[in-house]
Amino acid sequence: MSRVYSEQESIRRDARASIEEAGYEAYGYSWDVSHHADAILTSFDAEKHLPDEEGVIAEPFQVSIAGRIMSRRIMGKASFLHLQDDSGRIQVYVTRDELPEGFYNSVFKKMLDIGDIIGIEGRVFRTKVGEISVRASRLEILAKSLKPLPIVKEQDGQVFNEVTDKEFRYRQRYVDLIVNPEVRNTFRMRAKMISTMRAFLDEREYVEVETPVLQPMYGGAAARPFTTHHNALDMKLYMRIADELYLKRLIVGGFDGVYEISKDFRNEGLSRFHNPEFTMMELYVAYKDYDWMMNLVEEMVERIAIAMHGSSDLQVGDETISFARPWKRIPLLEAIQEKTGEDLYGKSREELAVIGKKLGLEIEDSMGSGKIIDEIFGEFVEPHLIQPTFITDYPVELSPLAKNHRTKKGLVERFEAICNGKELCNAFSELNDPDDQRARFEDQEKLALEGDDEAMQIDEDYLRSLEYGMPPTAGLGIGIDRLAMLMTNSRSIRDVIFFPLLRPETEEETESVDDAS
Repeated sequence: MSRVYSEQESIRRDARASIEEAGYEAYGYSWDVSHHADAILTSFDAEKHLPDEEGVIAEPFQVSIAGRIMSRRIMGKASFLHLQDDSGRIQVYVTRDELPEGFYNSVFKKMLDIGDIIGIEGRVFRTKVGEISVRASRLEILAKSLKPLPIVKEQDGQVFNEVTDKEFRYRQRYVDLIVNPEVRNTFRMRAKMISTMRAFLDEREYVEVETPVLQPMYGGAAARPFTTHHNALDMKLYMRIADELYLKRLIVGGFDGVYEISKDFRNEGLSRFHNPEFTMMELYVAYKDYDWMMNLVEEMVERIAIAMHGSSDLQVGDETISFARPWKRIPLLEAIQEKTGEDLYGKSREELAVIGKKLGLEIEDSMGSGKIIDEIFGEFVEPHLIQPTFITDYPVELSPLAKNHRTKKGLVERFEAICNGKELCNAFSELNDPDDQRARFEDQEKLALEGDDEAMQIDEDYLRSLEYGMPPTAGLGIGIDRLAMLMTNSRSIRDVIFFPLLRPETEEETESVDDAS
């Protein structure tokens, strides 16, 4: 079935045909850019770049720029437009007499549209109203835009814009980035966050590595995996839910510190805080424990905040959050007792179920004691932790890869950093006893048989690696997307992922977007 174009799209396609019939390229091959908009605006010097009383310019400011037309004002023999590039916007002054004969009237006025990408050569000057602008002496079309950008409209007395619609923005991120420059800045900030983290780890000579995305066994977290099939080997494979077990194999192999910034995949629902494809940083350092790792996390996140904002304090919603060290530390069961009055230490699964139901929670038969405690924590404690806080010493049932607590029976040496009501990172003193690890995996296998679809599998190769001996190790996992939400004051994980997973676009939705254009 042939594509049906809207009226605006048809007009633009006719304009493209007319450009090519006139002997011009509608899609250029390249353009030498000498300056960006922000550099021009900050570099303009009136004393050097404006004519003196005799009309002499001491140093003509010649530039070559390229970008997208974001507005136009056609005024007879001369016109103004605003050109947007990666750095911002700048005004361009176009006159009939400075362009090739006939180009201004036949092409510029009739065939160019808002959204077209052009290249401009010219001299920088200041207009009579004081706006720094580029006077065009050359103009080339680099890409004809066939779909109009969203425009501000009014309906029922309310002003709106298609790109204020979250669904539109996430589905057509390219349009969102064009129309909302602050979105581009969010992703620049995310990139700075990651580069600062990487520099922090590289300074300590930890080795950045890569581990398999496709794995014959999934592990390292409690989550449901995505499955796939390798045709040549005729084998089932899983997309990794975590990097942990492979990274710890490298510690066994003799590396003192390894980290990976990678995509992980978990077959779970969508929410403001969850996307099935997400970015993690995992770090493992030999001969260290979770107390040491808490100090490292504090130092690293504080440095990231200062690098991004110039301060360890930042505004997140209505809260001012301080990442200055030291952060508060409190054991998990103490935090629960503070909020609920219930002492859960040493309680059986049945006792915990009774307490959970008394607190108003729905306790399913498939939930083990660890999950019940986690549900209570998630309901009564986690949402109230606004300032960065280390929650420590988790039940062993919740942490099958963590080392037993050295003084508290039934608990493990684990912490989570919670901030603004959500987990930022998870860390352990890593379990390195292969027999204890096997027993933990077997307990997980029992939970799976009882209906827990997030329980871990028994990974025989990982157990074999531990039998060769793994030194005491501290491990850490930081959710890059969650940290980016905090550091950019974003409400949804979709605001810090370029292309978040969305439900399939229906034909009706596609038509409505085209009609809106």
